[in-house]
Amino acid sequence: MVFVFHKWLLAGYMALVHPFFVSVTEIQHNPTDKIIEISCKTFTDDLEGAIEKTTKVKVDLINPKDQAEADKAVSDYIKKHFQVKIDGKPVQLEFVGFEREEAATWSYFQVSNVAAAPKKVDITTTVLFEASDKQINLLHVTVGNSRKSAKLDYPAENASFEFNR
Repeated sequence: MVFVFHKWLLAGYMALVHPFFVSVTEIQHNPTDKIIEISCKTFTDDLEGAIEKTTKVKVDLINPKDQAEADKAVSDYIKKHFQVKIDGKPVQLEFVGFEREEAATWSYFQVSNVAAAPKKVDITTTVLFEASDKQINLLHVTVGNSRKSAKLDYPAENASFEFNR
């Protein structure tokens, strides 16, 4: 018996059983708007599963029946599992929204009233630790012309970035 895989079928299959567990978070100081911009890219199925495990509520981020409910689920999950300190002080993440990109979901947040370029950014993340003990969280922080990165392999959850002003 010969099986013929259509490209769309294979892509759909790979989206369901991807071989790695990774998130990528970009953090950037925007001095013009005096904010910290945060973008977090995760596999959609992993994010849905993590939200369900922590809240016992099933959420569909691909075709949400209630967009406000989906927004709240994503916002609450990320805020619970991703904390930022700027120059030693915890900051409040403000949810901007989320969007899908193929098998991934981008979640957007900001931190307001950050006029001066941070000297130090501390991050604690347990994003998608419920999904797999093979989870990798990649962090990229940009302040001014300096970009620094860290790779956190489960169970590591803390990274610190220092910048010269």
